Amino acid sequence: MTEGKILLQPGTLWQSVIERTESALKCGALLSIPTEFEYIEQDGVRFLVRILANLVRKDAAKKKQVQQTAASGKDFNPFLPYEEDLFVADISETHVCLLNKFNVVDHHILIITRAFEEQESLLTLEDFAAMWACLAEYDGLAFYNGGQVSGASQRHKHLQMVPLPLTTSGDAIPIQPLLAKADFQDAIATIPGLPFKHAIAALNPQWAESPLQAAKTTMELYNALLHAVGITAVNDNRQSGAYNLLATREWMLIVPRSQEEYELISVNSLGFAGALLVRNQQQMQLLKDQGPMNILKNVGMGNW
Repeated sequence: MTEGKILLQPGTLWQSVIERTESALKCGALLSIPTEFEYIEQDGVRFLVRILANLVRKDAAKKKQVQQTAASGKDFNPFLPYEEDLFVADISETHVCLLNKFNVVDHHILIITRAFEEQESLLTLEDFAAMWACLAEYDGLAFYNGGQVSGASQRHKHLQMVPLPLTTSGDAIPIQPLLAKADFQDAIATIPGLPFKHAIAALNPQWAESPLQAAKTTMELYNALLHAVGITAVNDNRQSGAYNLLATREWMLIVPRSQEEYELISVNSLGFAGALLVRNQQQMQLLKDQGPMNILKNVGMGNW
């Protein structure tokens, strides 16, 4: 297996994201979801909680996908073919970059395999090479929702990336204060203060200078992280359990999942970065009453 030649021209991705965002908004291809937000503090983390102000268009699109699947007898795939108006750049011979059609965070991109692969298959050298090619361009948080139980809404394999900082004030990533407590003397560490099963590894920002080489080292650490949390490969590189992966230029975190939501509050990878979404004020109040860290514990593997 090869990592695939990197096609992305260095120093071009951010400008391409900006330009495509502008044109996609004008033509109606990009349907950004407006939000309001609050901060909720628990266990040393200032969680960013967004309230989705209008989900009508996304809900309508999901209903349309269900109807198309029923009519055709096979799952509708929005990435094959993808919308040309959302295309940002060719990343490699195996991956392309698109805008996230229903974005909540500005300039949210998708790193998608050109050929169909299952979202529940384990990540590959090609995936990590494409991830590093994007992380090399600007400071971002890359993530992967490994299966429906971890918050994935599409079966076609795709990583995602949002620019940092996630908030306009405070830490670039809400869980940053806890990350500082991780002991990286060993290759794989845990983070004091996180009450759910997880494993974290340190990455080197200089690896971004060579995405193909970085992919090999990152792949080794990824396998070690999976082993640490008890996830293995089964049946043609499928994962034995759902998980979320988060990565910056400096670290990579894996969190195994037990369920997709808590009391209808859906949680994906960004939740474990300290950024949660709720659909209404009722869910916001529930999150305040239960505590965001407790909700993460419930959807992860608790009692860690």
